[in-house]
Amino acid sequence: MTDTILERCTASGLRMTDQRKTIAQVLEDAVDHPDVEELYARASAIDPRISIATVYRTVKLFEESGILEKHEFGDGRARYETADRDHHDHLIDMHSGEVIEFVDPEIEALQEKIAERLGYRLKGHRLELYGVPLSKRTKD
Repeated sequence: MTDTILERCTASGLRMTDQRKTIAQVLEDAVDHPDVEELYARASAIDPRISIATVYRTVKLFEESGILEKHEFGDGRARYETADRDHHDHLIDMHSGEVIEFVDPEIEALQEKIAERLGYRLKGHRLELYGVPLSKRTKD
């Protein structure tokens, strides 16, 4: 989909206040997977009248409307990204919390094979890998 979050909200019939528009724009501009606290910090820097409660309510509304996807990467924080993005998987750095997006055709093919072998046609999946950086060894 090429629609912006704001366009998808309007198409879904959501009433878009100025504060919701600001939150939608912050989400649209995000290149990471922000949690509500991060969204609040970014949105309130633009419009100081935005409360954290407004961000929570807006995120929940966008999620229920199918505009946002919620991810829980095991760090106790729900993070968000737009729901219309092309399929990708996630690798979570357990030291830094960084979320790395990737697509691997071999993994995709293997998942299809496994589903077929078990008697299913795969309709979707979500893959999250958790890891720590490989340490660089120095020569003794």
